[in-house]
Amino acid sequence: MIQLIRGFRDILPSDVPLWQRIEQTAVELFEAYGFAEIRIPIMEKTELFARSIGETTDIVEKEMYTFADRQGAKQKADELLTLRPEATASIVRAYIQHKMYAGDPLHKFYMTGPMFRRERPQKGRYRQFYQIDAEIFGTGSAYADVLLISMLTELLRRLGVDDTKAHLNSLGCPECRPAYRETLTAYIDARADRLCEDCQRRKTRNPLRVLDCKVTACREAMTQAPELIDHLCDACRDHFAIVTESLADLSVPYVLDKRLVRGLDYYTRTTFEIHTEVLGAQSAVAGGGRYDGLVEALGGPSIPASGFAIGFDRLAEIVAQKQPAAVPAPALFIAPIGEEARARAFPWFIELGQAGVTCDIEMGGKSLKAQMKRANRIGAAHVLIVGETELVQGAAILRDMNTKAQQAVPLERLVATLVAELG
Repeated sequence: MIQLIRGFRDILPSDVPLWQRIEQTAVELFEAYGFAEIRIPIMEKTELFARSIGETTDIVEKEMYTFADRQGAKQKADELLTLRPEATASIVRAYIQHKMYAGDPLHKFYMTGPMFRRERPQKGRYRQFYQIDAEIFGTGSAYADVLLISMLTELLRRLGVDDTKAHLNSLGCPECRPAYRETLTAYIDARADRLCEDCQRRKTRNPLRVLDCKVTACREAMTQAPELIDHLCDACRDHFAIVTESLADLSVPYVLDKRLVRGLDYYTRTTFEIHTEVLGAQSAVAGGGRYDGLVEALGGPSIPASGFAIGFDRLAEIVAQKQPAAVPAPALFIAPIGEEARARAFPWFIELGQAGVTCDIEMGGKSLKAQMKRANRIGAAHVLIVGETELVQGAAILRDMNTKAQQAVPLERLVATLVAELG
């Protein structure tokens, strides 16, 4: 038997109602704030992610699914393509390519879909995983950051997850980060012998990534590292003050997390994560921040932007613990007895579905007893019984599976009657 690729999984019908509820809740909330859906391809040129995420990140160095695309014998070298490991770079690429900044550069997008990273599979972490993304282009205002954080908090609240807290930090900007980088590099160099192999490589190319390392020895070595938030310029300090003060005004709980740095190179100023204690140590369910230089870095004009990504798989696990979703049951199960009844009943089944009545039908030749067992198993609210006797009498039997009450339904106007009663 052929089985799943390691690190991938099936979303089974029993799980889908919960996923649909999360998606619908997110869409309703995002669109209320003027966000529009964008759908992007799952594959891009590798260069897009190398330039946006950063060539020294674990994602680009170790985790991307990258392969050569053969386009024909005339091509001198194969072009490298990558299954998207995140959505922001692709959305920025679409924003630039379609010149969506022309006229009014302010755009708000959201998207939902699968991402791919070759990470070590573990509970709540898959090689094909799903994200909900929201992005704001065209404003450098701190209030855009506040909007994103408050939307995340509200989405979780609507899904029954109330014990959330935003973790905040500021990563500064190109004006103040270079001085901090020098200070941090000096600190790291003095402890280089205690760092892992990856951090040895990162310390000169991207020292902020050392702060993000999960290796215990590296975390211990960086305990007393200088903090970026203490090295902000006046503009970045004012920006961050607006974020924290506005969140307080909105009663959005937050903590200052001076060790919080994003794993991607394109972030500036506000960075954040939303945490909940439902899953214990795996407490972060969403994260994001500001990336004012990314549009320009990918060939577009100088346009600020900010956004977030929600780990859908982890969110679904959290919501399932808070509010388990039941598989929707049909309003009606049609139980025909005999070939003539089945031939007569099948068009009713089609018409009822077209009219919006959730229903099912026995398409084989099972006995009435077997059909009633199946109706019970799938949780049908009503069963419509029709056999030779009912065809002769001109009325089917509608049975309420809860009260066990039965009524006759004339065949002449059967579909219209059932739509009125059940639809």
